[in-house]
Amino acid sequence: MKEQEHFIKNIEIKNFKCFENFKAEGFGRVNLIGGKNNVGKTAFMEAVCTNIFTIDLKTFVHSLVYIEYTRNYLKFINTKLPVKEFLEKSNLFYTKSNKNNLNYKILEENGIKEYFFKINDNKIVVNVNDYSFEISRNSKVKFISNYGYTNGQLKEVYESVQKKDKEEELYKYLTEFDEYILNFKIIGGDKPMFKVDISNQSPYSYLVEPYRDISEFGEGLRQYVSIICSLYACANSYLFIDEIDSGIHHSKLDKLWDIILTIAKEQNVQVFATTHSKECIKALVTANTKNVKTYQPKEYILDSEEIKFIELGRTDGKVDSIILNFDELKNEVEQNMEIRGW
Repeated sequence: MKEQEHFIKNIEIKNFKCFENFKAEGFGRVNLIGGKNNVGKTAFMEAVCTNIFTIDLKTFVHSLVYIEYTRNYLKFINTKLPVKEFLEKSNLFYTKSNKNNLNYKILEENGIKEYFFKINDNKIVVNVNDYSFEISRNSKVKFISNYGYTNGQLKEVYESVQKKDKEEELYKYLTEFDEYILNFKIIGGDKPMFKVDISNQSPYSYLVEPYRDISEFGEGLRQYVSIICSLYACANSYLFIDEIDSGIHHSKLDKLWDIILTIAKEQNVQVFATTHSKECIKALVTANTKNVKTYQPKEYILDSEEIKFIELGRTDGKVDSIILNFDELKNEVEQNMEIRGW
């Protein structure tokens, strides 16, 4: 696949959550979405994800279901996905991009209830009583919700690291996060574990065994390794990260962005991420300004149009956007100008 040929460049969203009639264009390889709380950052990313996630009817329905699942994660974490219930909640959805034109709604007339789906030029109308509620996952597209990955999801993306023989790169990145972390493995089939330095000079010297369950570490480290592994799993595809800086100390954010910019270029990944953190925005600028890259050759440095900041706000009660390229964002940060998301 040629570089960037699969990228989503524009999106139109109608009647979906807080978006009444929204348009935006000019997305890059790495897109950071900012804005005040409850302005629609996650909903925007969900709409974009559904648009490019859809291959056929089953993947379209899976994406609509997943939106509701992630929003109500704690309620449904240990139960079978109630596909019909989620479809009823998502009773209106429309997006149009340079990749897909999608429409879903519920039709009711004369006591007859039908599901209406439109995927590009293909229209499907099914009586509710005849619908199978089957779903199918597009495994190349990953969405890291604000709850983070489960152990099973982390295992899946780590397998991509193994298949690409990128374990050494992963260990190197983890050492940048914590110099006393030596390794990462999935042990016993489903247990993500870190190997730590237990020598006398290490803060982990009190431990007897070097391999420790991932749950013993902070959520920031789980987020860090999940993002890195997902970038390899999403080669020539897309990665969505809700609250990218969740649990990660601000001092580590520029290194995280350095890694994201490097691997996204190397693996030809388009990234969308949300934040409400000023430090996260500054760290993106720092990562692509100071040339802190230590992992890859210069061809993996991104130019101004490959990095975009999507600033969501409200005008007359409606959600709108301003999209800045990297040079414009850098100027805003350096001049300490006010961005609506700060």
